[in-house]
Amino acid sequence: MGGQDCGVAVAVALLGALVLGAARGAGDVEITVPQGSGVTVLVKRGTLALALRSCYLIADKRHVDTLSVKPGERRSFAFTCQDPAKHFVLEIKKNIDCASGLCPLGEVPLQPPVSAMPALNRTFVWDVHARKSTGLELRFSGPRLRQMGPGDYCPDGITHTISGLVAAAVVRIGTFCGNNGTVSRIKLQEGVKVALHVPWYQNRNMSGFSIANHTAIKRLCIIESVFEGEGAATLMSANYPAGFPEDELMTWQFVVPAHLRASVTFLDFNLSNCERKEERVEYYIPGSATNPEVFRLDDPQPGNMAGNFNLSLQGCDQDAQSPGILRLRFRVLVQIPQNESNKTYVVDLSQDRTLSLTIQPRSKLSRRFVAGCFVCLESRTCSPNVTLAPGSRYTISFLCDDLTRLWAMAEKTLSCMDYHYCQRKSFPLQVPSDILRLPVQLRDFSWRLQVPKDRLSLALTPARKLQQHTHERPCNASSSYLVASGGPGQDVYFGSFCVGGSIKQLLLRQNSSVTLRTFAPRLQTEVPGLTVSFLPYFKEEGIFTVTPDTKTKVYLRTPNWDHGLPALSSMSWNISVPSGQEACLTFSKERTGVVCQSGRAFMIIQEQRTRAEEIFSLEDDRLPKPSFHRHSFWVNISNCSPASGKQLDLLFWVTVTPRTLDLTVVIAAVVGGGVSLLFVLGLIICCAKKKKKKVDRGPAVGVYNGNVNTQMPLQPKKFPKGRQDNDSHVYAVIDDTMVYGHLLQGSSGSFLQPEVDTYRPFQGAMGDRPPSPPPTTKLAEDEPESEPYTFSHPSQAAGSHGSTLAPLLDTQEPGRPAE
Repeated sequence: MGGQDCGVAVAVALLGALVLGAARGAGDVEITVPQGSGVTVLVKRGTLALALRSCYLIADKRHVDTLSVKPGERRSFAFTCQDPAKHFVLEIKKNIDCASGLCPLGEVPLQPPVSAMPALNRTFVWDVHARKSTGLELRFSGPRLRQMGPGDYCPDGITHTISGLVAAAVVRIGTFCGNNGTVSRIKLQEGVKVALHVPWYQNRNMSGFSIANHTAIKRLCIIESVFEGEGAATLMSANYPAGFPEDELMTWQFVVPAHLRASVTFLDFNLSNCERKEERVEYYIPGSATNPEVFRLDDPQPGNMAGNFNLSLQGCDQDAQSPGILRLRFRVLVQIPQNESNKTYVVDLSQDRTLSLTIQPRSKLSRRFVAGCFVCLESRTCSPNVTLAPGSRYTISFLCDDLTRLWAMAEKTLSCMDYHYCQRKSFPLQVPSDILRLPVQLRDFSWRLQVPKDRLSLALTPARKLQQHTHERPCNASSSYLVASGGPGQDVYFGSFCVGGSIKQLLLRQNSSVTLRTFAPRLQTEVPGLTVSFLPYFKEEGIFTVTPDTKTKVYLRTPNWDHGLPALSSMSWNISVPSGQEACLTFSKERTGVVCQSGRAFMIIQEQRTRAEEIFSLEDDRLPKPSFHRHSFWVNISNCSPASGKQLDLLFWVTVTPRTLDLTVVIAAVVGGGVSLLFVLGLIICCAKKKKKKVDRGPAVGVYNGNVNTQMPLQPKKFPKGRQDNDSHVYAVIDDTMVYGHLLQGSSGSFLQPEVDTYRPFQGAMGDRPPSPPPTTKLAEDEPESEPYTFSHPSQAAGSHGSTLAPLLDTQEPGRPAE
């Protein structure tokens, strides 16, 4: 208690001296420090004022930068400016020796009171020395402390900076604010240094802590953090963000009510280069049979812990040449357990080597306290996000007050690289039941579909017809499919599709991804089925089969809508028109606006029954006006290499309505029928008259003459030469390869030559393959375009003509082997 009396005497003496100095006037301040008080007062320039010399300290009639008043001294001083608080600071330091004598235990007074000191920023420092085997405990009687990180500040500007000693070296335990915290006690060994910083405008008359003896703690320090209810605390290792002392041990004790649950999350950590031992964290968890539980810093940390627990950080022996630094910043969240924390869910991925699942928060937490959402493995290792790797079986639970703040994303690879095995094979794209049973929303489930290059293509067939999402007709379903494909240097996004449309099938040329995306929690059980099949390879980017219903408007648009159809690619739509119906094809604009750097952009509309087709240059021509089709037809769009900013994108729609009879056609049919009837009647009458005349003639009489040659005289030859000697079997005909070249193209890309002397029955299907586009390269300026009809010379062979309509795409039917 002698130390406390001494402190009180110093406070009284300083107060009397300061009052005396104030009474003397003239701006002078006089400070007297009693002998044996252990107090040193230092007036010095602040850190920010070192470069500004506009204010000076006057002592002993001269300008000085620093003034020190030691025990047993009296000094007076003044300032040359009216705002000395901007330039100078006051430090009052007291040394307390607990190693050789009794420690001044109990509440530590503020020496001297703030009201008795000049209006400067003040720092009170207590430097307590003790034996190595002696522990010291700092107890904070007022509001609990909150640890500050780099860049943080306290609202009232008052901070406590606490440091310890390791082999005479000062180690900063941390800097703390005096409000809204959880730190109630700090235990250290060998010595402690407390620095209380008080701004010049704050009137504080108490230190806010007391000192108590404690047994040896055999570690750097122990920090006690108390939670009375739900809350969170962020804590840091000693010397943070600098390195933790080598081979030291630091412990945090957390006091948590038994009805609450605590979870630990590491926000930032760094590992040093260890020469011996291993850096780790150790947990003492109530009820655990394996205390202490040891974790690496990069392991998922425990969660869903009930009641009190301890967390310790252990350093290692570092490499002398390259030690590195060990540091840790972590967050402890305490909250009321929900019903879901007592439920467990099994996710079995042991039989699936290509399926992974990630559960994570929808958004980041705000700075204010928000109850966390954690996913716990085996009910103990908890984390805000968890990834379940393929090939294992997991038991998970949730520590979360609102499960809508979490969602799940899964990815599965479906690869079929054996051409002979995969061809014509089908596989359903289904979400495993274990994932559907989870209490969180399934945000995305992606299938990565892989096929051998240039050998196989893909067919996606939904259980219910799909609708393509457009601005004109958006998808409003609870889920949709996002379809994309990718190749070397070229990704194609076909769009988003939901149920309730007219798209019956999607054919995709190359490796693709199908992502099921849901928009409502717990509605993923209503997801429609989708089947993938592997087909013979085709060269178009995609082929959509569309079967519109009556009186429905089907909106369709080209892939990569936001960036334009990929260069030198082609897309086709196979649009079926039901019997007794007619379809109206309409485009959303008159011109595409595409500008080609090389090649040409074309659109072909082809009737599947008659093979009649229309070809439009998308760079030069206007798009066709609304047209009516009574039979199924193709729409094929082929792109050039467009200029930047002049991409090709098209939106069109198809409307199917009942077919109406044309009155002109009806009248023409009636008239034609009447004329045909009259012609048949006239023919019958004429035949009847001729027959009657033949009956009226007498019977014919035959007379045999043996001298007459009965052999019928032969007609003289019109062609003295033989067939092989003249050109009578060569005709001037229209060259079919020039006019119908795109229909004669074989599966290999070459043209089939017509055989005029051989008849072969038709064996192919009609209307099941997209039309071949015209050439994609422009003719030279000085090269005249070929005439659409060309006559062959009798002396020329049929195969000598070069076609001007070299097709861009292989017209072999997708999904059908070559005949």
